[in-house]
Amino acid sequence: MGIFARLKMGWSLSMDSLRVLRKQPELALFPLLSGVAGLLFVGLLFGGSLVLNLFEGVAGYVVLFLFYFGTAFIASFFNAALVYSARESFEEREPSVKSGLAAAWRHRTPLFAWAAISATVGLLLRAIESQDNIVASVVAIFVSVAWSIITYFIVPVIVFEDVGVREMFTRSGETFKNTWGETAGASFGVGLVTVLFTLVGVAIAAVLFFTLGSALGGPGVLVAVAVAAVVVVSMFLLSSALGAIAKTALYVYATEGKRPPEFENVDFERTGT
Repeated sequence: MGIFARLKMGWSLSMDSLRVLRKQPELALFPLLSGVAGLLFVGLLFGGSLVLNLFEGVAGYVVLFLFYFGTAFIASFFNAALVYSARESFEEREPSVKSGLAAAWRHRTPLFAWAAISATVGLLLRAIESQDNIVASVVAIFVSVAWSIITYFIVPVIVFEDVGVREMFTRSGETFKNTWGETAGASFGVGLVTVLFTLVGVAIAAVLFFTLGSALGGPGVLVAVAVAAVVVVSMFLLSSALGAIAKTALYVYATEGKRPPEFENVDFERTGT
């Protein structure tokens, strides 16, 4: 499959993911809950650390590890709930926020292990990047890219496969290998859809800024800023939800060799088979 065919496939995958989201709009609640929980965690962590003056020396590294760990666990927990719920939709079952969160909670132990490993790798990458030389920067980039590839499907593997810590990385890497072209196309498609919607939202905010700003002054500007803020939040939710839905569809195809019903028009092709 050539690059243009993969990009076309990625666009189709994104459009089908958007249809799934329109059918099950509650799926967008998981990224929203994740964002709120993440902000609360970061606020409490850094607020408490500031009050207790824990940013110096070894304590500073502990705070940084807790930051990486907490944000990784929160993101993966709610992403696990979203992935599970997307699969439920594929199977013609009715997903809910409650059932998604319950599924994520059932897998809290491997998610906890994944967050701890992710936090450790994050600290190592930060340590490499702190070295003021070009070699360290290049190494950090390569390690970061490799890590992203190996762990791309880590959450679906945790949710749908009963494997140990080592196996979940192996299975995630194998799944990526089988779908690397489709994964690239899906990332492109989701990114393009998000950009297009963002541009429309920004254009609306700009029109409101100039029209209401000149007519109403300060209140008009506030309206435009509020619209822009809503656009930013909405695009974050859209991008997160579409990415997780598309990833789940790719995972199902890569591991079971079948298309989810909503993706029958997507020309999947498993690389290397």
